[in-house]
Amino acid sequence: MALIRTTYADAAVRALSQAMRADPRVVVLGEDVGRGGIFQQYKGLQATFGPERVIDTPISEATIVGAGVGMALVGMRPVVEMRVVDFALCAMDEIVNQAAKNRYMFGGQGRVPLVMRLPIGFWSNSAAQHSQSLEAWFAHLPGVVVMCPATPQDNFSMLTQALRGEDPVIYMENKELWGLEGEVDDTLTATPGRANLLRRGDDLTLVSWSAAVHTASQAADALAAQGVRASVIDLGTLWPWDREAVLADCARTRRLLVVHDAVQAAGFGAEVAATAAQATGCRIARLGAPRIPVGYATRLESVARVSSSAVVEAALSLMADAPQATAA
Repeated sequence: MALIRTTYADAAVRALSQAMRADPRVVVLGEDVGRGGIFQQYKGLQATFGPERVIDTPISEATIVGAGVGMALVGMRPVVEMRVVDFALCAMDEIVNQAAKNRYMFGGQGRVPLVMRLPIGFWSNSAAQHSQSLEAWFAHLPGVVVMCPATPQDNFSMLTQALRGEDPVIYMENKELWGLEGEVDDTLTATPGRANLLRRGDDLTLVSWSAAVHTASQAADALAAQGVRASVIDLGTLWPWDREAVLADCARTRRLLVVHDAVQAAGFGAEVAATAAQATGCRIARLGAPRIPVGYATRLESVARVSSSAVVEAALSLMADAPQATAA
């Protein structure tokens, strides 16, 4: 074991650097990657590997993803950078109709081992076009793996695994976690579809992913002070997701609260909730953002955020078997 203390962003740099040293087919392309990326998630890579492997592109998301799909089909292992998930909407045809469907439509003759980095979540005071969490869109899409790392260790281990895959990976880092520090074992890789049980409790199960994992963990601490013992499960991978771990825990606690930063209506929490309801019959609630655009002003932005106090309130209501309010 080789433990280092590093940030969420630097953990990704380390994973990508290791993969590029080990496999000359791994290349990076996107806007601003030469100067390290807008969040420094490519810091120093162009200086190390050169502009032929860390490729700055024009401002054209459709071109970036289309080039990545073509590279993957001829045997390369590209990483494409969208800067924020909001900008990936300019490349949806390439993602949805080309990358995701190629293996199926051509009987497995073509593979698209493409990693698409689409950062999700709030970007403080960056308003409605830079602060979206659209992971449910891609979990709905057949043919892709969807990963949402929550910690520096996750960002190292999950990106390492994504770079070794044979199918396209929608890799969704969180915009507000880049500076998060933590210990990283750089010998570990993640297993897609395996959740992480962060704490075990007997009273209810909290399920989350990405930055909302930290919100749920803070809420669990506050609940413990009130005598409520909550399990906290970080899904990590949204597709495939770890049904077995979630169902086993909420069947035991008999209460499930799913928490995410994305808009609650039609969020991926609904999939988790419906699956648990069918399999266990436990009491269930969801907590996500209201169905509104994220405001620029801090006071408006805060309305769209899911706070740890809101998680505590929802959990206590669930413990009391009270009906849950529905987000607007």
